[in-house]
Amino acid sequence: MTTTLNMVKTGKYANDKIIGVRHVQCILCFFCLSLAYAWRVNLSVALVAMTEPPNITETNITDDSQEETMDMDYYPFTESEKSYMLSSFFWGYIVTQVPGGYIAQRYGAKMLLMVGLVACAILTLLTPLSLKLGGWQALCVVRVLEGLTQGAVHPATHSLLSKWAPANERGMLATICYSGAQFGTIMMLATSGFIADSFAGWPGIFYCGGICGFVWVLFWWIFAASTPEEHGRISREELKYIEESRSVGKMQDARKMAPTPWGSIFTSMPFLSLLVVHCTHMWGFWTLLTQIPSYMKNIYGIDIKSSSLLSSLPYTVMMILSFFFVWLSKVLQNQKSISLSFNRKFFNSVGHWIPMLSLIGLGYVPRESATLAVVLLTLTVGISAATYLGFQVNHIDLSPNYAGTLMGITNAAANVMSGLAPLAVGQIVKHPENVSEWRTVFFVAAFFYFVGNLLFVVFGRTDIQWWDSPEPVDEESVEAGVPLAAAAKDQQSGQIANDKP
Repeated sequence: MTTTLNMVKTGKYANDKIIGVRHVQCILCFFCLSLAYAWRVNLSVALVAMTEPPNITETNITDDSQEETMDMDYYPFTESEKSYMLSSFFWGYIVTQVPGGYIAQRYGAKMLLMVGLVACAILTLLTPLSLKLGGWQALCVVRVLEGLTQGAVHPATHSLLSKWAPANERGMLATICYSGAQFGTIMMLATSGFIADSFAGWPGIFYCGGICGFVWVLFWWIFAASTPEEHGRISREELKYIEESRSVGKMQDARKMAPTPWGSIFTSMPFLSLLVVHCTHMWGFWTLLTQIPSYMKNIYGIDIKSSSLLSSLPYTVMMILSFFFVWLSKVLQNQKSISLSFNRKFFNSVGHWIPMLSLIGLGYVPRESATLAVVLLTLTVGISAATYLGFQVNHIDLSPNYAGTLMGITNAAANVMSGLAPLAVGQIVKHPENVSEWRTVFFVAAFFYFVGNLLFVVFGRTDIQWWDSPEPVDEESVEAGVPLAAAAKDQQSGQIANDKP
C-alpha cells in the first residue's frame, strides 16, 4: 500500500500529456456549472429590462403599435411578485439534491447531468413564452421546474470527481469544475445588457442561454463518461494512474454498491462538521450576495446593480483567486511535512476567517470612503474561493463512494440557510440608512463564519471513513445478518492511510 501511494504521489503512472482525459471531464463540468449559474441568475438581470417602460419617441408610431409594444416588452411587476419569481428556482432546487446524489452514485453522473441540462435548456427557452401566456405565476412554475433539473448538478459533479480525480489532484480538479459558477455569473452580468438592447430584446437573454445548453450537451455526449473505465479514449497510462490513486479507497462497482449507510453518516463527527461548515458558509456568502447591493446603495450611494463592471467584479476576483489558491496548494503539497488535513483546514480557514474579519471591517468603513468599502466587499467575496480546496472537496475525502450523496445532503441544508439569511436580514434591518443595523448583520455572518470553520478545524478529517464500505461485502455476511457497514469496516481495517497529499 505504501509503495502504491508513493507511485501515485511521484506521478509514476501519470500521463505525459499536459491535458489528460480527466482534465477534459473537468473542463466540461466547468461549462456545465457556467450554464447552470447563468440560467440561475438570468432572470434577475432580465427583470431590469422587463420592468423598464419602453422608450417610444417616434411620432410615426400608431397607438395600436404602441400598445402592442407595451404588451410584449413591459411587465410592471410589484416587488412581491419579483421576490416570488426570484425565489421560486430554489423551491425546486432543494428537493432534488439528495436524490440526485444517490442516482449519480448508483447509475453514473453522465446521463443525469445530460438529462438535467437538456431539460433546463428547454425550460429556459420557454421562459418568455410562459410569461406571455401565463404571467408571473407561470414563470414561477417554470423556475421551480428549472430548480428541479439543476438540483443534481453539484452532487453529480462531486460523484464524477470522486471517480475521475486522483487523490492528490482533487483540489485542483474541483476548482476547475466549480469556478465555472463564477464564470457563468460573470458572462451573464457582462452580456445581458447588450443582448437586451439588441433586436432580440430581453427574451434574447433566455434564447441565447438555452441554445448554449444544447451546444454543451453535444460535447458532453461525445467526450464525457461517468468513470475512467467507461471512457473509450483514455490512455492506459492515465487510467492506471487514476486507478492506483483510488486504490486507497477501493471504489465500488455502482451495480454492486452496498446500501447507503445513513445511520453511520449522520453519526459521523467529520461529516457533521462538514455539514455545519457548509451551512454557515452559505449563510455568510448569500448574505453578501443578496444584501450588499442594498447596503452599498443606502450607506455609500453606490448602485452596484446598475453597473455590470461592479456587479461582476467580486465574481471575477473570486475566479482569479481560485486558481491562485490551486497554485499555492501545489506548493504546500510539495512540502512533505504538510499533510492533506492541514492543507484542507488551512485553505478553509483562509476562505472563512479572512472574510470574517473583512466583514466586520466593512461595517466600520466611513461613508466618505466608498472605494475602501468596494475593496473590502470584493476581498470578502473573492477570497472565499479558498474553500474550493477546503470543505467543498472534503466530501470526496471522507467517502469517494458516497461523495454525491454527501454533497446532496450538505448542499440541500446549505441552500435552506441561503434562503433564511435574507429573511433574517429583513428582521434586523428596519432602517436601511442605519449603519448600526447593518453592523449587526455583518457580526451575525462573521459569527457563523467563525463557528463553522472552528468546528471543521477541530472535527474535520481527510481520511476515508470506515462507513465508505470500499470492499464489496460477500453474500454470506449479508445473509448472516452482519450489517454491511460493519463488515466493510472490518475489511478496511488497517488500509486507510490517506491523510497526506
